[in-house]
Amino acid sequence: MSKIKNIMLVVILTSFVICQKTYIQAGRLIDGITEIPIEMVTIVINGSIIQAILRGHIQPGPKDSLISLKEFTVLPGLMDMHTHLSIQSSPKSYMEKFYMDLDEYAYRSIPYAEKTLMAGFTTVRELGGVISNSLRDAISAGYVNGPRIFSAGKSIATTGGHADPSSGLNMNFSADLGPEDGVINGPSDARKAVRQRYKNGSDLIKISATGGVLSVAKNSKNPQFTESEIKAIVEAAQDYDMHVAAHAHGPEGMKRAIRAGVHSIEHGTIMDGEVLALMKKHGTYYVPTISAGMFVAEKAKIIGYYPPIIIPKALEIGPRLLNTFTTAYKFGIKIAFGTDSGVSYHGNNAMEFSYMVKGGMTEMEAIRSATITASEMLGISDELGSVESGKLADLIAVEGNPIKDITALQNVVFVMKEGKIYKLPK
Repeated sequence: MSKIKNIMLVVILTSFVICQKTYIQAGRLIDGITEIPIEMVTIVINGSIIQAILRGHIQPGPKDSLISLKEFTVLPGLMDMHTHLSIQSSPKSYMEKFYMDLDEYAYRSIPYAEKTLMAGFTTVRELGGVISNSLRDAISAGYVNGPRIFSAGKSIATTGGHADPSSGLNMNFSADLGPEDGVINGPSDARKAVRQRYKNGSDLIKISATGGVLSVAKNSKNPQFTESEIKAIVEAAQDYDMHVAAHAHGPEGMKRAIRAGVHSIEHGTIMDGEVLALMKKHGTYYVPTISAGMFVAEKAKIIGYYPPIIIPKALEIGPRLLNTFTTAYKFGIKIAFGTDSGVSYHGNNAMEFSYMVKGGMTEMEAIRSATITASEMLGISDELGSVESGKLADLIAVEGNPIKDITALQNVVFVMKEGKIYKLPK
């Protein structure tokens, strides 16, 4: 008899939890869909799901909870399509690979992930990192706080290319690496590298289609894959329902990557008319990372911050990203928000919005690039990217009105991810 009573008690308690809802009274809502913010709204959350969006400030029932954000603007959780949560720029960065173990990288990434979440970014696309997949899993399991991660795992490069782990080292350390380490030569290697990332649990693929600014090599613009190699990567990735993101600065590498079918171009610094036309034709997304360009150009002026071979590249490439963004925006390219955080400091992601507005976007367009457009890019717009009934309850709030002052997004006071509250106004 006592067992029956215990079962009934569990059923009653479970029913109570299911019935309990959260009412969020928002002073203003930017829902990611409508062009004009909606004043005085109540968002009803049931568990991890948005149940309803109601006009006016509705009072909750006796079993429900209330969060008053009447003085704030509520938005969908923001999305950053280019992060590196296992690293952060410093003058010591280039020595870390010699003395840091993987578990040290993992522990250090925890505050970086939490800073990103507390800055209002509830979803990120992690484009290359030694512990990205395990950090994703730890956050998903609730062991640590951080954004939802779509991880590329280890980036794929060619021998001596940007993201070859041994590039630039002396000959005692400069190994001839292979697909497991993300270094390929030829279509067969390319397919094996993709399959290895699938085996390792990656969600997508990242390649370095050209040289890079921060790699210890002289050229940041040269193409580093043949088109057949990129095509093999894209085809293998499609077999596993993964898309391909291509780091690229120089135009020839971009053209090869776009023709081969990559999903996005990252940075895209020296786009020309042919690149823009190809991107429009193929529907390729552009992830600008303007703030990273500004950051490296500034740090390159500090003696000793970067190795000498980096400095001329940083001073040349960094300042060009803003003008490139303006050109791409005017051309009508699909633009998704991305910062390259890790190259710059974590938690400052929202500074990118100011650069985008300076580059010609309206405030609402910039916000949409980090909400509904980013969700479409990831193929998750049925779950995230806007505040709508039936979608996951990823919500943030800021002081002021970001449509009038985009810097308001740099002061996030409330963060909810899947119905769980991580930050409340003080």
